[in-house]
Amino acid sequence: MKTIHIVVKQNQKEIRIDKFLKRNIENISRNQIQKLMFSKKIIVNQQIVKKNYRIQPLDLIEIQFSKIYPILDHLEYKNIVAEKINLDILHEDEDIIVVNKPAGMVVHPGCGHYKGTLIHGIKYHLQNSNSNSNLYRSGLVHRLDKDTSGLLVVAKNEFSKKYLFQQFHYPKTIQREYRALIWGDLIEKKGIITGFIGRDPKNRKRMTVFRTNESHKGKYSVTHYQVLERFKYLTYVSCNIDTGKTHQIRAHFKYLGHPLFHDSIYGGHKIFMKKKCSNRNIEFLKTCFNLLPRQALHAISLSFIHPKHEKCYFYCPIPEDFKIVLQQCRKIFL
Repeated sequence: MKTIHIVVKQNQKEIRIDKFLKRNIENISRNQIQKLMFSKKIIVNQQIVKKNYRIQPLDLIEIQFSKIYPILDHLEYKNIVAEKINLDILHEDEDIIVVNKPAGMVVHPGCGHYKGTLIHGIKYHLQNSNSNSNLYRSGLVHRLDKDTSGLLVVAKNEFSKKYLFQQFHYPKTIQREYRALIWGDLIEKKGIITGFIGRDPKNRKRMTVFRTNESHKGKYSVTHYQVLERFKYLTYVSCNIDTGKTHQIRAHFKYLGHPLFHDSIYGGHKIFMKKKCSNRNIEFLKTCFNLLPRQALHAISLSFIHPKHEKCYFYCPIPEDFKIVLQQCRKIFL
């Protein structure tokens, strides 16, 4: 049994406890919070509370976990219908599957996405292979946005799921490199972006970066970047993340004033520049929008300790749409 204790700060505004816990506990879903409440595992000031309880300053909250909760625990296995989907599986053994997720594929079922997800395809794959694994015992330990391409690891058994989950969320032995094309010319050759990422109060589909966390709306996040190539109006960068918050790289570069190319949520889907741009270059950039119809972000490499205690490394080249835009930029701007 794992127990978390939270003392509510004195300046905390009164909000429902389920919203408070969602903001303050990493990788927990509302469904998981509801299950904990139903099981009487959430106690405030030594009293069991209902989900509509509004927290008060200096409340003492105690949450009892019977296990480590992965992302997929709130999904019922029986409700996921296996679908035959062509998956680009780069590696598979008795413990893990490493997949190259294409842009446009949703990772797991959710609002508006009840079929065609990576998880539907994984379930079909497990049912039609010689593996003894099933999705109920295995699952995701991290995820990528719908329009972000690249590497994902899926656990095939309970032990591997817990082992990998701990690496992603606690000791941070995981290493993840991304490639991104961003608007503008970064001043520094390399740097670190930090801040507290939380929901944008003006747009719930978007995340924003708070410099401080006095309002307790965000979670601390760290992104390291290095410039690889400069294309006058765009910069090609490598990113390594110490934390894996929702939309982290996208929100961080928006925070710097350099949104990702063609990122429709963070403003990168419009011609975005401070330098004067000729009509010829504007038309070229519009052509690039058509060539790369999504945010320019790719998870290119992934390194972690295998459940069998071996360090492993996986690499997946940038996809064709991203590659073509880079090639065209080199022709025009280099």
